[in-house]
Amino acid sequence: MQTDVLVLGSGSAGLFFALTVAEQSDMSVLVITKKDRSESNTNYAQGGIASVVDEMDSLEAHVRDTLIAGAGLCHEDAVRVLVEEGPQRVDDIIALGARFTRTSGGKLHLGREGGHSANRIVHAKDLTGRELERALLTAVQLHPKITILENHYAVELLTDHQRIDGARAKKSITCYGAYVLNEPTGQVEIVRARQAVMLATGGAGQVYLHTTNPLIATGDGIAMASRAGARIGNMEFIQFHPTTLFAPDANSFLISEAVRGAGGLLLDKDGERFMSNYDAERMELAPRDIVARAIDAELKKRGDDCVYLDVSHLPSREVRHEFPNIYNRCKELGIDITKQAIPVVPAAHYTCGGIVTDLEGTTNIDRLYASGEASMTGVHGANRLASNSLLEALVFSRRSANHLLERVKKEKKPIKDVRLMPWDESGTENAEEWIYISHDHREVQQLMWDYVGIVRSNYRLERAYRRMKLIRKEIEDYYRKTKVTVPLLELRNIAENAMLIVRSAMRRKESRGLHYTTDYPNTDDRHWRHDTIIGQ
Repeated sequence: MQTDVLVLGSGSAGLFFALTVAEQSDMSVLVITKKDRSESNTNYAQGGIASVVDEMDSLEAHVRDTLIAGAGLCHEDAVRVLVEEGPQRVDDIIALGARFTRTSGGKLHLGREGGHSANRIVHAKDLTGRELERALLTAVQLHPKITILENHYAVELLTDHQRIDGARAKKSITCYGAYVLNEPTGQVEIVRARQAVMLATGGAGQVYLHTTNPLIATGDGIAMASRAGARIGNMEFIQFHPTTLFAPDANSFLISEAVRGAGGLLLDKDGERFMSNYDAERMELAPRDIVARAIDAELKKRGDDCVYLDVSHLPSREVRHEFPNIYNRCKELGIDITKQAIPVVPAAHYTCGGIVTDLEGTTNIDRLYASGEASMTGVHGANRLASNSLLEALVFSRRSANHLLERVKKEKKPIKDVRLMPWDESGTENAEEWIYISHDHREVQQLMWDYVGIVRSNYRLERAYRRMKLIRKEIEDYYRKTKVTVPLLELRNIAENAMLIVRSAMRRKESRGLHYTTDYPNTDDRHWRHDTIIGQ
């Protein structure tokens, strides 16, 4: 298959990029998604989109809040791009038909979340991601130049490493497309991209045993880019959401940050508030890293299974109106949040690091872009400010699309049609037993949860590194001799991401933001204020 632009991933980052390219050029766009087109991290985002749309708010305040949350590692130029271009991107989404919650006077209803100094969260009740995905998918499906292929899984990027003539540039490599598994047929096909490839594959939450992310969040784009030679940055900064529902069959259901923003209180099993012991000024509205560590400390100190998030003191009608999805899900599990406190625990939520890009979304691999949670733009630093993620996806996908459009105008011709190696599965066999994959999957997740979680140490990281090195080799050996399947490919990518996280964490000899280590508990040395980069 051939297309002008290949987009891997059907979340907000990929769809907004595809739509922008298709609307402003004659190029064909092919969107590959490994499951249903609406299955993405975007679809599960509850909180909202942080943006300065209120005259009482200011761009500088949003910049300041983001920099503070990022604990000294945000790239200020990227943060300013995010904040300054954010309001226009919100307008773009509204123009596409997104229906956000409004006040009785018709203005956008603005929520507030931890780390923000003002109400600036544009939302669609507590299902903002689903509404954003709906608006984007509707527009994409109506566009004649965009094709979406569901149940297709990108196996590897096609670069100069797969050229039959072996030729490659001395200083850089080029991306030509991807090997893609057609899951219904079981065949791996070459998909060529004449102009560019966009990696918008989301984060790697499934690396951990407990996560708010859907099953698809296996860090595929990050893993593929890493194997292809892309630079990967700041993977040690995994954001653990402080409040996921702790209940049988809850499946790590997220209790949005906005619940605390609306006045929710964190309580221990005795009904006592405890956040004053960790952040007396901001209490429940402290950034996520502080709240997650506080809950983790309380659980370990007391030996409890969970803490509680209480909104029963708020007007019940208001709670049901603002958080209908959370109210209904908890009610299904026997918890009436208007009368009972919600049992919660932290869970892996967001990958702040990823494929290193510049302000235009370009990577160190020519014609390869990255956006959304798969990328590292420098916006989030050591800790993402709540609701900046959907905004980042929109802002930088638009910039990537604009960069591509300008580059194509200047070049006036597509990339040279090079000869590429066909997929070779000779000598491979069908998977012998599912138990191999499922066991390794659980082992990686348990290992990462135990040793590379909210609190770390040199000893834990060293143990994790030794075990991950062995597990990853076993997975790679199995991959080499077995016909590929989606579960096997996801396991391979999970292991790659796990090793990237461990290696990055071992390099950072300090506690900063989301990376907290007992060996360097109080370090805030400016000497360490740099990104952790792995790769070329």
